Amino acid sequence: MHSPNFTIPARNIRSLTRPGLVLAAIRAARWLARKINERRNRNALMELSDEQLKDIGLSRGQTESDVHVYSRY
Repeated sequence: MHSPNFTIPARNIRSLTRPGLVLAAIRAARWLARKINERRNRNALMELSDEQLKDIGLSRGQTESDVHVYSRY
């Protein structure tokens, strides 16, 4: 059996790609990844005891506020 040829003309390929939509999706994915990372960091700080927080120079109040956002790498 002969399979049909499903090629797309070059002029139609540009209409299939939407750079604005792709960039918006990339931005949304980066924003979501940043928020997940911030939440992970905040949860890690909340698991520390008051003594451990004191060792790294933080108070419980600082870990509960959004003013101080710390990152773990």
